[in-house]
Amino acid sequence: MPDTVKYLLEESRIPRSWYNLVADLPTPPPAVLHPGTLQPVGPGDLEPLFPMSLILQEVTAEREVEIPEPVREVYKQWRPSPLFRARRLEKALDTPARIYYKYEGVSPAGSHKPNTAVPQAFYNKEAGIHKITTETGAGQWGSSLAFAGALFGVQVDVYMVRVSYNQKPYRRALMETYGARCVASPSNETASGRAVLANRPDHPGSLGIAISEAVELAAQRDDTKYALGSVLNHVLLHQTVLGQEAMAQLEMANDYPDVIVGCTGGGSNFAGIAFPFLGAQLRGGKKTRIVAVEPSACPSLTRGRYAYDFGDTAHLTPLTKMHTLGSTFTPPGFHAGGLRYHGMAPLVSHVKELGLIEAKAFHQLACFSAGVQFARAEGIVPAPEANHAVRGAIDEALRCKQEGRSEAILFNLCGHGHFDMQAYIDYFAGKLTDQEYDESELAMALAGLPSVPA
Repeated sequence: MPDTVKYLLEESRIPRSWYNLVADLPTPPPAVLHPGTLQPVGPGDLEPLFPMSLILQEVTAEREVEIPEPVREVYKQWRPSPLFRARRLEKALDTPARIYYKYEGVSPAGSHKPNTAVPQAFYNKEAGIHKITTETGAGQWGSSLAFAGALFGVQVDVYMVRVSYNQKPYRRALMETYGARCVASPSNETASGRAVLANRPDHPGSLGIAISEAVELAAQRDDTKYALGSVLNHVLLHQTVLGQEAMAQLEMANDYPDVIVGCTGGGSNFAGIAFPFLGAQLRGGKKTRIVAVEPSACPSLTRGRYAYDFGDTAHLTPLTKMHTLGSTFTPPGFHAGGLRYHGMAPLVSHVKELGLIEAKAFHQLACFSAGVQFARAEGIVPAPEANHAVRGAIDEALRCKQEGRSEAILFNLCGHGHFDMQAYIDYFAGKLTDQEYDESELAMALAGLPSVPA
């Protein structure tokens, strides 16, 4: 088949709309509250941080939201992303399960994050915004927004969690190559950063602190807005191109998943792969087990409390109801920096409370072991975050082996580990350890949750 014809066929399979799970939920998610009045926020409350187009997507209950053509044009650079069947991994595990993985490492930034970075940069440019501030953990979100900002001519300032800033210099270099400015957080550039450093000069940082710094600066300038790479409804919405493509690809393979696995930090890649299938189930389709896998060192779904909390450490954001470890909780510096967030996306938390998904937590050594096994079978080195999904999928395949069940397992390989090879070097050298969070710090953080009347 000529390459041009193949390109046109693939292009036609890129979704034309994002899918919104809210339209199919049996009960709507709890409202977002203003921290001062404890009343539901309106569009005007969010306007200092986001362009109105994204605010409307955040609150919409429409099932489909049209993808702008300029965004689809950029998506064509790597979408639709490939869906592979992991036959060599199946053979290595000697399992009757059929393992499929959606591979998002083919994007320019090497992860799923451009799926939302591109539309966010587009909508900000359309609104006349000149600068976007943001935070990043492992650097995948920061590099993705830097890439998108370069495409649409928007300056990007990234506050990168300090422990990841030090662990992942190549991610910093990638952001700077795209033209972004990358700052270690906590920093002396903001009041919230200076307050943290005054209390602890060697603070390793957290996503909550980095969010505070980015939000603080965005709120001070009319020409600057803030962008978030996970957690919020509009971010999860943009990621649903993943699941929609996977549904079409599995239909071509005449298969359908019995189990879906995704790693979870803030919830965006998990929602992207799972929500379209969950929506189909809620509309009367086949029931699928959906498993969220998170790090044992930052277990918001499995150990967090379902409560209203701030999204940042300095309490500059609205209150959202989510599974949270407390906004002041600082997780240990394990290598999966993209999963080091104190809270889970409100929509993911809501469906967990409804009993529509399961959650499991794994330590990092078990996840790296799974990533190495996957790489040696399939040839792709996963990012440390993606290793959690690989661990979950392998465990499900081994369960199928034990039970003699031939089930289809789908997981999202949300990014490659080419910028994370130091983590693999440390793993092979025996320098990685299974880190535990401080129970007393967790108790203190949970004790400080805001008081919100029922």
